[in-house]
Amino acid sequence: MKKKSTKKASAAKPAKAKATAGKGSSYFQARVKAVRKAHEAFLKRRNPVDAGWDNGVFERFQYPVVTYRHAPIEWRYDLNPKTNPFFMERLGINATLNPGAFFWKGKVHLVVRTEGYDRKSFFSIVESPNGVDNFRFWDEPCDIPELKPETNLYDMRITFHADGWIYGVFCAEAKDPNAPQGDLSSAVAQAGIVRTRDFRKWDRLPNLKTPASQQRNVVLHPEFVDGQYAFYTRPMDGFIDVGSGGGIGWTLCKDITTGVTGPEKIIDSRAYHTIKESKNGQGPVPIKTPKGWLHLAHGVRNCAAGLRYTLYMFMTSLEDPTKVIARPGGHFLAPYEGERIGDVSNVTFTNGWVRLPDDTVIIYYGGSDTRCYAARTSVDKLVDWCLNTPEDGATSRGSVDQRVALIRANKAFLGKA
Repeated sequence: MKKKSTKKASAAKPAKAKATAGKGSSYFQARVKAVRKAHEAFLKRRNPVDAGWDNGVFERFQYPVVTYRHAPIEWRYDLNPKTNPFFMERLGINATLNPGAFFWKGKVHLVVRTEGYDRKSFFSIVESPNGVDNFRFWDEPCDIPELKPETNLYDMRITFHADGWIYGVFCAEAKDPNAPQGDLSSAVAQAGIVRTRDFRKWDRLPNLKTPASQQRNVVLHPEFVDGQYAFYTRPMDGFIDVGSGGGIGWTLCKDITTGVTGPEKIIDSRAYHTIKESKNGQGPVPIKTPKGWLHLAHGVRNCAAGLRYTLYMFMTSLEDPTKVIARPGGHFLAPYEGERIGDVSNVTFTNGWVRLPDDTVIIYYGGSDTRCYAARTSVDKLVDWCLNTPEDGATSRGSVDQRVALIRANKAFLGKA
């Protein structure tokens, strides 16, 4: 009798669940309506300036600008009550991070690295009327042609080039074919290249072929240099290992449709006991100003909590983009409060900024490999930061000397006031 009773009880559970989900379509439709209403309210939420942050260089905002919650309902849920009676998420979004950025047709657009629950990244475009809130995804992800055997694509930089094309350069990752049997973590990284006219149709070009065995954080310069395409690179000996040299490199390419470049040289190297001790790489496409090219980059150092990623700046000459003319010391932007928490904590990483018609600059960066943030400033402020901020003092003594010089200069100025 016991066995019979148990069997009846277990058989009754699915029937009860079916009844709950199948009250006509009322249950399903009510849930769809509630989810859509909450999503729309979230998308319309204003994003005020964070009044608690003030360094005179840039503004921060109260909320991240793009998160997994911004992803369209249609991307995550099966809307058919027959195949999804409980209206569950079928394809979840885990993270939205490291966006490329461009200003186009009067709106700010981001090419967001979008990551599903399956850990695969793909590119999606979101747009906003003001660049700080009301971001909405385009209907479908970017349709990027595949080059086998790549597994994962991420971190696209967008370049409006002098040749008339719009280029996207990104990291194309594949399993290392030479990895020992059973090693499922070793990978190879190459610089993938696509181009477009309208951000809908993407033509895939061959991956960049440089003297280095692997490449990440590659950026296409917006102008021809010596009649050639110019790339900022990050030559690597391995997927993680930057090798004995490392730093932001520079190489020229006669024909971008082949991807074959000439020699590489380092234009901004790593340095001991600095924010770029372990690694560094170019962020977005540099901004041209009358006083030089503005560069935003990421620097990495190792600490007790692991790798810490921060952003820093430098400027190069208009006549020679490989010549650094200003190198302010220390970080420009670092993980702040909730930005420190995420899938890969203690990380700020950038590969996108936009320059608006009034010379406002909005910097977009990933917070701990989980969500997108924005910082707002101007071209004039960035130029001032670069040209008038002291270089790294190199030692504790040098750091103290800089601080004392500032203190004494302020005392002298206030004494005269």
